[in-house]
Amino acid sequence: MNPQDMHTTPELNHLTLGFVPLLDAALLVIAREQGFFSEQGVEVSLSRENAWSTLRDKVAAGLLDGAQMLSPMPLAMSLGLERAPCDALAPITLSRNGNAIVLSEPLCQQSGAAMGSDPADSARAVGAWLGKHSGPHRPRLAMVYPFSCQHYLLREWLSLGGIDPDRDVELIVLPPPRMVAALSEGQIDGFCAGEPWGSLAAHQGVGQLVASGAQLWPDHPEKVLGVTRSWAHHYPATLAALIRALVAASDWLADSPENRHQALEWLALPPYLDRSVSHLDTLPLDVTPIHQRLFGPGILRPDVDAMGRIAEQLDRSLRHLDRALDIPTLHECYAPVHFDAAMHQ
Repeated sequence: MNPQDMHTTPELNHLTLGFVPLLDAALLVIAREQGFFSEQGVEVSLSRENAWSTLRDKVAAGLLDGAQMLSPMPLAMSLGLERAPCDALAPITLSRNGNAIVLSEPLCQQSGAAMGSDPADSARAVGAWLGKHSGPHRPRLAMVYPFSCQHYLLREWLSLGGIDPDRDVELIVLPPPRMVAALSEGQIDGFCAGEPWGSLAAHQGVGQLVASGAQLWPDHPEKVLGVTRSWAHHYPATLAALIRALVAASDWLADSPENRHQALEWLALPPYLDRSVSHLDTLPLDVTPIHQRLFGPGILRPDVDAMGRIAEQLDRSLRHLDRALDIPTLHECYAPVHFDAAMHQ
């Protein structure tokens, strides 16, 4: 018996999901290439989007059925931050951890900042250097999206060094695929982004990792599958099929090192991450200091409590707008109800 015969037939038999070229798009790529989506009765096309704002707007407009999203994005969309409100949900977590804070080689050499067991050490080194070299040029640091773990992690790391993110440095937004080139060309002095961009900067000799998201916020939800609430309401069986396929992809990835090598080969295909992963010999999962987690007990099931630090940061953004975080919306965005229904938990 086919797996789809055991469940309600998906309302849609073909759909398109968006992704941004990062290692934690892996479960979407595996589910397509290994046939887990097909086994659940849906044919999925994956659409590469280089900017998170483009991906967000395409999901909101219905041009994409859903997408890999930054974990704060469904809540930010629902609250109408930076665009008209669009109720969105995160019915499954796709990854935890995975971010790196990278500084340019010149800044590392001048400040003495280096990766260590305590991320505060590198932040203090930069803070001390800034205290002695204040001038018209503030270091320019990039993050991927205003409402992102990358932004919040970067601000928290800076604060550990006594650096005011709004006064002592310039924070800008860049798409993840632009980070390494911008660092190499001197347009930025550092960035916070997901893999493989941090390790690629180090491999090319244009930057050094000085801290990781796993050090600052251990096991934080990083990427999720995002869909609009309306889409989830109209296509519940299709959503359940997607969730089961992604869980199967995670289980397959956990099964053997050979599978992880195969996953890296798929990620290296031109439609996905292409040459940006050519420096990797293997898919570096749960390796120090990044600790990217795509499988394991409880990794994929949505967890409102795990969103606590992210919710605090969003609440801070809202208070600047004389608003407060809507707790019922937070719980609706990250409730495990769809995941549990799909997995019969």
